[in-house]
Amino acid sequence: MFLACPSTADLLATRQNRVPRLVMVVDDSKLQRRILAAYLTGWGFAVVEASSGDDALEKCRHCVPDMVLSDWMMPGISGLEFCRAFRALSQDEYGYFILLTSKHEKAEVAKGLDSGADDFLTKPVDPDELRARLAAGERILEMQRELTEKNEIIWDTLGELQRIYDSLDRDLIAAEKLQKSLISDTTRQFATGRLSLMLQSSGHVGGDLVGFFPVGADKLGLFAMDVSGHGISSALMTARLAGYLSASAPDQNIALHRSDDGSYRMNPPDEVIVKINELLLSEMETEHYLTLLLAQIDLNTGKAIISQAGHPHPVVQRKDGRIEHCGTGGYPVGLLENATYEQFTVQLHPGDRLLILSDGVTECPDSDGNMLVEIGLDDMLYDLHDVEGPRMFDVMLEKLADFSRSESFPDDVSGILLEFQGAREM
Repeated sequence: MFLACPSTADLLATRQNRVPRLVMVVDDSKLQRRILAAYLTGWGFAVVEASSGDDALEKCRHCVPDMVLSDWMMPGISGLEFCRAFRALSQDEYGYFILLTSKHEKAEVAKGLDSGADDFLTKPVDPDELRARLAAGERILEMQRELTEKNEIIWDTLGELQRIYDSLDRDLIAAEKLQKSLISDTTRQFATGRLSLMLQSSGHVGGDLVGFFPVGADKLGLFAMDVSGHGISSALMTARLAGYLSASAPDQNIALHRSDDGSYRMNPPDEVIVKINELLLSEMETEHYLTLLLAQIDLNTGKAIISQAGHPHPVVQRKDGRIEHCGTGGYPVGLLENATYEQFTVQLHPGDRLLILSDGVTECPDSDGNMLVEIGLDDMLYDLHDVEGPRMFDVMLEKLADFSRSESFPDDVSGILLEFQGAREM
């Protein structure tokens, strides 16, 4: 029997309601079509008939069937040619294609498979075998349907994740600009020295921060911190801590106090770190801790008073190239209540320079996992003895990239370089 081809909307509704699948029977023999159609309708399938490959192809352009039973040898386009054309039409939804043939040669069967056929039936068709082949086809179509639905869910999820990622990426770029604005002044020339700052995060934002603030007319405060972890939460912590050491709002800078004459003077660095430790433990609900180095530099005499809280040892490179690592170590900030810190003094002479680096430098690994460590840093600084100012940091990063064989480092890298060019006569 011949049924009118249902519309696409009707067919979709039919499939959703799991009503009979649509099977197309293609054969130039009207009798053969009627026999097959009788079997199919008796088994609960909807049937559409086509008398030739051309006729079948035209009907498929309006409504693609779920399954096809097609004779191999027909006038006009053959079953193989129709199969290839059918595959080109039904790319969105898979249709199960069974060729009816009297051919038994393996080469012919292989040729049919290459043309896109899923299965074969030998004519005359045995009803039991036909029913079994159709059942196998239905299982494949059901798996295909489930796979398509799952793929749609995956694509929808990926699309939503991409939208979330794009939004986060925009936020991270904005956060990166904000963090860089905290050290927008990366170099400063003074009458007796030059200061250079460097910050390179391992991601958009990181937990390292370096900075400075003036202390009256002839002194300078320096700070370098490294908050545990990476990413946004660490960056937010550095931003908040930077507010406690602000250069633009000295009244809010806990490292400064106003003297009787109205000028600002620096509190002892070790006492300032104790206060920051108390603030971190009492006022900030966070699991982060940080390493910190705080220093006061006398720009007239070259005297540096430094307190170290778990941050890597500062390095003094003398005018003749000699390298000295100094410092007392100390506990990181935010780990121990009532922690105390020591301070020490470093004397800079004309031509000397003070270098404060985060552990992202000395702990940078090579391709085998071996870290640079202080010996490797010393070798690097010997090579950079004649490189001055911000250029020194540029070349250091190039050498660090050569060492690690990567331009991206696993940890944030930051540094302060103070080049003492000559003390004034007192």
